[in-house]
This record gives sequence, structure tokens and C-alpha cells, in this order.
Amino acid sequence: MSGSEKNLQWQIADGVIELALDRSPANEIGLAMLDDLERFVAALPEMESQASALIIYSKQNSGFSAGADLRELYTLAQRMDSDSAMKGVRQFLERIHAVLNRIDMSPLTTIAAVHGVCFGGGFELALTCDLIVADKMARFCFPELRLGLIPGFGGIPRLRRDIGNAGVRDLLLTGRSLNATKALAVGLASQLAAEGESLRLARATAAQVTKFDRGASAAAKVFIKPFPEDQLRLEIDIFCDLFAQPAVMQGLRKFVENSGAHPYLP
Repeated sequence: MSGSEKNLQWQIADGVIELALDRSPANEIGLAMLDDLERFVAALPEMESQASALIIYSKQNSGFSAGADLRELYTLAQRMDSDSAMKGVRQFLERIHAVLNRIDMSPLTTIAAVHGVCFGGGFELALTCDLIVADKMARFCFPELRLGLIPGFGGIPRLRRDIGNAGVRDLLLTGRSLNATKALAVGLASQLAAEGESLRLARATAAQVTKFDRGASAAAKVFIKPFPEDQLRLEIDIFCDLFAQPAVMQGLRKFVENSGAHPYLP
């Protein structure tokens, strides 16, 4: 079974589903990418009955994903009055949360094969996975505070689930990026791959997973991967409250009007 959309493709073989993100230049997550992710999630139940593992990776040289499509967000907000803009933002967040929650709660062993940039919403997508295999050139970052926001795709509760609060505070409050070696050291990444080898290593890990009883693996996940439902809902509310502040539109405008190279572009 396979599927192909404009911004991503998926296939299943030998008990492993592979989802490839493929939107130039850096897999930004906007309405089009969200539509395609929803189609993938709709197809996921049938594939889960035939698989033991899911790998999510990127075909873009720039990296896994640069996060939310801020240009699209700014344009949409500019076209609407404040009430309509807020309704649109909340609706978008609820949709993306539904997609990421479904991946998070999948009974499969899920693996993010990360190279290059893994920022913002892209980082939040990776955090839904059970395992992160990081290319040695990978970088993880939550830059949202620069815009007057917090991560809105479920990043804070999922990051707190995986690493200590000191690490969470450092990533959020400084906006600094974390390299792959440090990500491995703090327990964010489970394996470190040579440059260009994250997908190969993820595939080898998935092959190992298929040797185990799928039911036993799913049962183990109930104990080792709690789902932070209440915190995820609260994150949406806080994000929407912050989005209504003037500082956010100023930050988005500055980003959009910046003609220099962004840090995730080659």
C-alpha cells in the first residue's frame, strides 16, 4: 500500500511504513502540508494492521523540517479581522494536534530519521515519535519565543516527557539550537548517525523492531510513553492568547520582510 500527495509520499514494505516529507525548501508546515498529513493519517489505520514500525524522514537537503509556514501564517492573519484570524489559528492548531496526536498514539514503533534543520513545528513532529535517529549534522531548536509565541504543535508537553526540565527551559528560553551530539547526551535522540546516514540507521532499527511481537510492543508503549492530553489542550489556549498580542504580528512581519538568508536555507 502506498500514497502520494504534493508534499509527501508514503509506502509500506516488509512490515515498515515510510513517510517522506517533500516540500521545498524546508518542509514548512502550512495548510497544504497539513492537508496531506491528514490524508496520511486517514490511511494509517489500514496500514497499521500490516506493519510494526513507522519511519518519518525528509527528502529535502535542508533538513527534516523548518517548522510552521510563517509566511503563510502572516499573510492569512493580514487578510482577516482579528476575530477571524484567531478562529483560523485555533482551527489550524486543533487540526495539526489531531494529526500529531494520532502519530503519537500509534501502536507502531515510530522513528524520526532527522538530518539538518529540525526547528519549531518540525521538531514537534519529530517529538511525536518513539525514537529519534539524528544525523550528526542535525540541529534541534524552538525559536518561537523570538516571535512572542510558544511552540503550538504540542512541543512543550512532548519535550518535557522526553528530557529534564532544565533542558526544556534552556531550549525554550534561549532559542538556541541543540546539535545532534548534545541531543544524544540529554536523551532527546536515541541514536547518532554519520552524516547522510540517518535514514539507513532508522531502517536498520525498524528491521529489528519487526522481529518482536507487535502486540507486546504496543502494550509496552502504554507504560513508557504517557500521552499528555491536558497539557496539549492548555498549550493551544496559551498559544492563541499570545497570538492576539501586537508583538507577534511585529515579529512575523520582521521575519517575512527579512530578505537575508534564513538559518535553515542552504
